[in-house]
Amino acid sequence: MPHASAEAGISDWTRSLSALREADRDRYLSLLLMPESARADIAALYLFNAEVAAVRDRVRESLPGEIRLQWWRDVISGERAIEAVNHPVAASLLRSIATRQLPTAPLMALCDAHVFDLYDDPMPDRGSYEGYAGETAAAMIQLTSVVLDPAASSESAIAAGHAGVAHAVAGHLMLLPQHRARGQVFVPGDILAATGLDRDAFLAGDDRAAVAAALSAFVALGREHLGKARAAMAPLPPSLRAAFIPAAIAAPVLDRAGRLGADCLTRPPQPPQWLRQWRLWRVSRGGAL
Repeated sequence: MPHASAEAGISDWTRSLSALREADRDRYLSLLLMPESARADIAALYLFNAEVAAVRDRVRESLPGEIRLQWWRDVISGERAIEAVNHPVAASLLRSIATRQLPTAPLMALCDAHVFDLYDDPMPDRGSYEGYAGETAAAMIQLTSVVLDPAASSESAIAAGHAGVAHAVAGHLMLLPQHRARGQVFVPGDILAATGLDRDAFLAGDDRAAVAAALSAFVALGREHLGKARAAMAPLPPSLRAAFIPAAIAAPVLDRAGRLGADCLTRPPQPPQWLRQWRLWRVSRGGAL
C-alpha cells in the first residue's frame, strides 16, 4: 500500500499536470515529451510562467496587476516563504529553484517584462520587442536547459534567444484578436510606422492593406529569428534539444499568419491541434524547429 507522502506527491503531480493542461496546452504536451526525471521541475517553471503571463487577464486595473507581480518577485527572493507554502505553484517553483539551483535573476526579469502587459502602451520598436521576448519566452527555454543539463546549458543561450523571439511572435499572432479587443498592441511601433500606421489605426483595422503589410513584417521578424535559432541549435548536445520543443509551434503559426494577412485581426492563425502536436513530437525526435 503506498505511503501517505507518496500518495500526496502523486496527487500534487496530477494537479500540476491538470493546471498546466488548462493554462498552456502546448507546453503541457511538450512536457510529456521531455525526460521524465526533469518533468516536475520544468512543470514548475511552466506553471509559474502561465501564472505571471495571465496577470492581465485576472485584474481590471494595472495597479492590482503590479501588486501581483511584486508578490511573485517577493516569493522568488524568499520574502514570502509562509505564503508560498500554501500556494501550489509558488511552493513548486521554490522547490525547483533549490533542487536545481536555478538562477533567480531571469525569473525576476520575467516578472518585470510582464509589467508591459498591464498597460495599453504600444510596443515601442523591434529592439524592445526582442528584449521582451528574451525575458519571457527565451528565458523559459534557457531555464529549461538548466534543468535538463546544467553543465551544458550555457551553450543554448544564443539558440534560446532566437527561438524565444520566434515563439513569442507566434504566440502574439495567435492572441491578436484578444489583444485587439482590450487595446493591446505587441506589433513593434517601428513596423507600424513603416506601413503608415499607429496604434489606433492598427487597432481600428480600416486600412487592411497597411495592416496586412505590418503583420507581414511581424511574421518576417519571427521567421528571421526562427532561421537563426535553427542554425544555432545544430551544434547543441541532444540533452538540450528538449528545451526547444514548445517553440516547435512557431513555424506553422507563422505560415498560417502569412496566408491570413489582415484577417489575423479577427481569426487567430492557430493551426489544428493535430498539426501542433505533430510538430512538437517531431522536434522532440530531433527534427528542426
